[in-house]
Amino acid sequence: MTDWHQIAAHIQALTGQPCQPGATQELGGGCINRAFVLRDGASAWFVKLNDAQRLPMFQAEAAGLEALAAAKAIRVPTPLGSGLAGEEAFLVLEYLAFGRPRRESGAEAGRRLAQLHRQSQARFGWDRDNFIGSTPQPNAEDGDWAAFWRTRRLEPQLDLALAQGFGGRLQDRGRRLAEVCPALIDHAPPPALLHGDLWSGNMAFDAAGQPVLFDPAVYYGDREADLAMTELFGGFGADFQAAYREAWPLAPGYQVRRDLYNLYHILNHLNLFGAGYLGQALGMMDRLLAVLH
Repeated sequence: MTDWHQIAAHIQALTGQPCQPGATQELGGGCINRAFVLRDGASAWFVKLNDAQRLPMFQAEAAGLEALAAAKAIRVPTPLGSGLAGEEAFLVLEYLAFGRPRRESGAEAGRRLAQLHRQSQARFGWDRDNFIGSTPQPNAEDGDWAAFWRTRRLEPQLDLALAQGFGGRLQDRGRRLAEVCPALIDHAPPPALLHGDLWSGNMAFDAAGQPVLFDPAVYYGDREADLAMTELFGGFGADFQAAYREAWPLAPGYQVRRDLYNLYHILNHLNLFGAGYLGQALGMMDRLLAVLH
């Protein structure tokens, strides 16, 4: 049973606000963590829960939110802290009441994402590893983007797939793809601050219609990796895409890179959720390999 009194004491220590655990409302939509709104009178906090061994995942998420907030480009919930309460790990975030997008909200989100991507550093990666979903995501820095993508993104997912019994064609095609990453990427992007897991379920709009990002898997990489994922599962409209491209046009060859970058997420879904994603992964690999023939 969740120790809400211990979590409330943590909130009070961090914020200086009195916090007596009152009503808790469990929220749906998550497939990895449990999520709640904890209320004390007029105050409310967003709380994520998981098993105690998942605490590093919450710590990495909080660090990612702090990095996104520091860019001052797009709103994120403020992380208030994480810790252990009994046998559960918890993450406490600012509670934001979401509203409906307005006519200009999609375009504003596209412009603000482009602004976020202007935040840069010298090398690709990040100063800590984190998680994509619940999968460990290595971020050791590298000055070569194609090498980073091969060794920190594609090959670790292939290794995980092999460990789960996905060998044969997937491994053959995947290892061939790893060898030709430089030819498929074929450009030299600046390291851009990325959300890292930018599907439509990780963006909403606040009560004023302004975009809000959450559940990041932050690192510095090719900005097109974020943009590619906005096209993978849908949910980002033409106004979003057009506004982004107007703010920062894309380089030639984006369509090929989009598929390579999205393969990472499909392989991660294969590793997290099973063989239902195998056919999609193989199809993407075949299309990418055909580009070079």
